[in-house]
Amino acid sequence: MSVVASHLSQHASLHTQPFLAADVGGTHARVALVRAVSGGARGFEVLAYRKFACVDFPGLPELLKAFVDSDATLPVRRCVIACAGQVIDDTIINDNLAWRVRLSQLRETLAFDDVALLNDFEALGYALDDVRAADSVLLCGPDERGDGAALVVGPGTGLGAAVRLSSPDGPRVLATEAGQMDFAPGTVREREVLAYLGQDDGYVPYERILSGPGLLTLYSTLCALRGQAPRLASPEAVTAAACAGSDAEAVETVDLFCAALGGFVGNLAMAFMADGGVYLAGGVLPEIRTLLQHSHFAQRFLSKGGMRKFLQRVPVRLIEHGRHGVLGAAHWYLDQHIRAGMRRRVPGDGTVA
Repeated sequence: MSVVASHLSQHASLHTQPFLAADVGGTHARVALVRAVSGGARGFEVLAYRKFACVDFPGLPELLKAFVDSDATLPVRRCVIACAGQVIDDTIINDNLAWRVRLSQLRETLAFDDVALLNDFEALGYALDDVRAADSVLLCGPDERGDGAALVVGPGTGLGAAVRLSSPDGPRVLATEAGQMDFAPGTVREREVLAYLGQDDGYVPYERILSGPGLLTLYSTLCALRGQAPRLASPEAVTAAACAGSDAEAVETVDLFCAALGGFVGNLAMAFMADGGVYLAGGVLPEIRTLLQHSHFAQRFLSKGGMRKFLQRVPVRLIEHGRHGVLGAAHWYLDQHIRAGMRRRVPGDGTVA
C-alpha cells in the first residue's frame, strides 16, 4: 500500500471506527470509547465510559483490556492516553504511576495500530471548552474570562499544570513541570516548613507539599514542629479531620496547603498573563472545597504587589476532574489527525502530498 493510500485509510478509519481515550493517574484511570461525529467536525460521541482503581490491575494493558472486553462492541485499533510523566524511548517515566507503562506492550497486548500519548494536564487544557460555569465554583475574580492564556492546575497524586494558548487554528496547550519549581514560602510558618523539609539539599518542590502525598508530608512536618507524633496516616484522614475540625494539626495543614496553593497559582497566572482564567482540578481539592472557599487562597493569589490589579481580572474556578481529561485527550487526538490531513493536502487541487 502506498503512503498516500495508507494515510487516507487511517484517516477514514478514525472517522468511522471508535477509539479509546484514557486519562491515567496514580490512583484512578478513566477510560472512554469514543467515535468522531460525521461531517468532519472536531466533535465526537462517548459510547462508553468507566472509572477504574489502578490498584485493581497488574498493569495498564490489563486495565484497558478489561474495558475493551466489557464495553467495545466493535474492534478498537487506536488509543490515546493522557498521563503524567515523560516518554523515554518506549517507557513512560513517572514515579506516581501504579506500574511501569511501555507503549510497545500496549500495542502488542491489545493489537493497537496506534497509541498516542499526551500529558494529563495538557489534556485538561483541551477540555476547557467543555467546562460550564454551572459545573464549577468561582473562587475569586470576575465571572467572565478574557481572551488570553488560561491555566489548568491541580494537586492530585502529583501537582500538574498546563497553559492553554488561543490561536485562529484552535487552542494549543503546553504541558509544564511547574510542580517541580522551588517552594516559595510566604509566611513565617511556611519558612519553618521549608527549613525542616530542606535539611538535606535545600530543594523542596511545590509538589512535595501541594499534592495528595504532600498533604501527609505537610501534616507530619507540622506535628514534628510542634514536638508531637502524627496521629493520622493518610491524606484522606488528614482532609477528613480538617473538615470535621477534630485535629488541630490537620486544620493547620489544610489552611497552609490552601494558602500556599494560592501563592503558587498567582505566580503562574502572572508568568503567563492568564486573563483567560485559572481552572483548578485534581483529586484533592473537591474533598476540601468548603475549606478552600473560606481559606487564604484568594488573599495569597492576589498578594502580588503591583500585579494585584491584573490578578483581580483573572477568574479562578474549581472544577471536577471527572471526564474532562478523557474528553480533552479525545479532542487532542482528533485535532492532531485533522491537522495532519490538512498538512498533507496541496491547496487548490484536494490531493494529498
